[in-house]
Amino acid sequence: MTIGTQLLTIACISALAASATFRIIGPPERGVPCGPELLQEHEICLAQVMERWQGKVLWIDARPRAEWQADGMPGSILWNLDAREDANAFEQDAAAHLIEGGPVVVYCSEGSCGVSREVAEKVRKLELSQDVYALHGGVGALRAAGMLTGSRITP
Repeated sequence: MTIGTQLLTIACISALAASATFRIIGPPERGVPCGPELLQEHEICLAQVMERWQGKVLWIDARPRAEWQADGMPGSILWNLDAREDANAFEQDAAAHLIEGGPVVVYCSEGSCGVSREVAEKVRKLELSQDVYALHGGVGALRAAGMLTGSRITP
């Protein structure tokens, strides 16, 4: 048996084993793990957002403008810490949306992204909402849940 034949045999056996495993166990878990032991102060799991408020929150995207424009959460507003952006405009936009009150969830690029926690703190300082959280898992949690569609509603 040649090396090429041996490699082809191993590849076929591996493919069959992977296919059988997929059929028996199912697809891999793609969600973002989240639980009380993983949360930092003022952080929340996506499951909690959906359970408490059915996702009806003011979503604030703390990523760069281009990322928000590409696939921001529908209905979200932008508030990032980019020095080239107008911080006062972000604050005014958030305040206008928060006049009615309601919960706020800030998300950023990664689960470990500290920008969402910083923006959440700025929102808390506006004192227009009691419920202001950073989303644990960031945009990854939203993507895993199929909640990002590639376009947003708010300009």
